Amino acid sequence: MNWIEAPCAAPSARHRDAALAHQGQLTKPPGSLGRLEQVAVDFAGWQSTAQPVLERIAVRVFAADHGISRQGVSAFPAEVTAQMIANFCRGGAAISVLSRDMGADFAVVNLGTFEPVSDAPGLHNLQLAPGSGDFSSGPALNEALLEACLEAGRSQVDALDCELFIAGDMGIGNTTSAAALCAAQLAWDAQAVTGRGTGIDTATLQHKRQLIDTALARHRARPDNPLRNLRCLGGLEIAAICGAYLRCAQRGIPILVDGFIATAAALVAAAINPGLRPWLLAAHCSDENAHARVLAAMHLRPLLDLGMRLGEGSGAAVAVPLLRSALALHRDMATFVQAEVNAGATPE
Repeated sequence: MNWIEAPCAAPSARHRDAALAHQGQLTKPPGSLGRLEQVAVDFAGWQSTAQPVLERIAVRVFAADHGISRQGVSAFPAEVTAQMIANFCRGGAAISVLSRDMGADFAVVNLGTFEPVSDAPGLHNLQLAPGSGDFSSGPALNEALLEACLEAGRSQVDALDCELFIAGDMGIGNTTSAAALCAAQLAWDAQAVTGRGTGIDTATLQHKRQLIDTALARHRARPDNPLRNLRCLGGLEIAAICGAYLRCAQRGIPILVDGFIATAAALVAAAINPGLRPWLLAAHCSDENAHARVLAAMHLRPLLDLGMRLGEGSGAAVAVPLLRSALALHRDMATFVQAEVNAGATPE
């Protein structure tokens, strides 16, 4: 797995500076477009051009079942994972609708469900294993499976031609795995990172937290060993998202990070290869209670806060029109010179 530590691309400082200078010439008070200005500057650095565009977007929903789901940590049964894979492929899920609306290259990647799913258009049906192991009693993945999942994410990105990548997730029980990973990487306990996921009751929440604390102790989870944390506590789809994120950064593709599960994958991936960090843009803060804390720990400021907690990449997709607006303003607004406006007389 030497490829995961290969250097990541570096955003162009020269083009960032040029874009920042251009922002200062547009017919507006400096900073009056807020985060939209920063988005344009970021994309200029990512695309190595002072006039970035956003036309080619790729969405990959990574799906898998989790052994920990057999411990009763979700409000939904495990078979929902396979059912939702079919719904994604039929175009009926939220991310399917949003991907069509923004003209994205959309596909689903099944890393492994408890029961195999049928092939379908738009489905990369890998089925690497019948779900992950129950990390409350043993490692979630073995070494070979971890490597295969990381490689699956890498291969997905290597096949893409895009200007922005969105990873979605699907897997009953995956908020439990994501919470455990965040706790391991940030040296927090389960209380700090574990939320209600799909809407579990208080008793189930306490059970979920106890399972995570027990697993953290069992696996001797430490922030300085992210690969081991991913193997012991992660899911197949979370490991694949890590692989996809790492490859994006190596290829110079910016990543629009979705909700709690996607953020947990980003946290682990950035610990594996810190050069990934400049390629992350947080789309939104989900309603999962620890998401805001994890984003803050990563020094990521989300663009939106809509109370969403669906996953699938849906929160990231909702943020895409905002990104496109930022780039359109950057490209098409007149400068003071073009508009023959006296910069010193511009109203506040």
